[in-house]
Order: sequence, then structure tokens, then C-alpha cells
Amino acid sequence: MGTVKIKRIYEPFDEQDGMRILVDRLWPRGVKKETAHLDDWMKAVAPSSELRKWFNHDTPNWGQFQSKYTHELTQNDAIKDLLDLVKKHKTVTLLYAARDEQHNHALVLQQFIGELVK
Repeated sequence: MGTVKIKRIYEPFDEQDGMRILVDRLWPRGVKKETAHLDDWMKAVAPSSELRKWFNHDTPNWGQFQSKYTHELTQNDAIKDLLDLVKKHKTVTLLYAARDEQHNHALVLQQFIGELVK
């Protein structure tokens, strides 16, 4: 079973990242596709547009966001594809654009995947 890390897409590329997957629904501002060093872009595992707009990185709503996004993930068929990649690769890095490194969907997704691969 592979290791799942998370990292802001604005941080420099590192060979230790392993397979790099962007998990945002929208392409990150200021990032060129040619220099992003992506192996995949899995928009479907990102929070729904409605949930993303509702949360709007409003920290007091973090707990509710975690619950709602986790519920979305349990209903999301695209998780299977992501799990398959985690099983095939030694390291998978989930890339996200959010500024807040303590309150973002990639943290929830990393935890959700971790629970599934135990």
C-alpha cells in the first residue's frame, strides 16, 4: 500500500512526491500546465461546486465541511480510481491550491483514503 501525502501545488516539484495528482475542481491560478509536473487531474474527487462555494474557506464552518465532504466521498465512484492509484504507487501526492494548509479538502481526502486502505 502506498503513502498518501498532500502538498500545495505552488510548492516546488520534488522527485519524492511520487505520483502527483491535482485534486481541485478548478485549475489553480498562476500555474502553467506545462510546469505543474502532474500525472493526473482528478476533478471528480474534489468537493462539489456547491459545497466548495458554501465552505469558502470559512474556518468556523470547518467541522461541518469535513462531515459534508466525507459524506460526498462515500457517494463518489471516482474514489475507486484514486484508491487503485494509491495501491499501485509507492507514493501519491495529492495537490491542492488552497492557501490554508490546516483547513482544506485535501486533508479530508487524505484522511478518508487512509481509513479505506487500513
